[in-house]
Amino acid sequence: MQTVEIYSSSTCGHCFAAKRLLADKGQSFAEFNVQMDSDRRSEMIQRSGGLSTVPQIFIGAQHIGGCDELYTLERLGKLDALLNG
Repeated sequence: MQTVEIYSSSTCGHCFAAKRLLADKGQSFAEFNVQMDSDRRSEMIQRSGGLSTVPQIFIGAQHIGGCDELYTLERLGKLDALLNG
């Protein structure tokens, strides 16, 4: 399985939904809470091409986007293949 990284905040409902989908699939992920960590927030913005909303999700080296994009990949049947590399 690919490495998954999620930039999130502790009060974000979309973050919880994205993490729930990945957990339901048995996918582990590294979570970076940007709420109180300005260095991580800056890192997220740089890696995502200027996006400052959470979650920002990366699978392997690929920036997926946020929760909506993650669920779109799932609906299209493309998420499992992406997670499995």
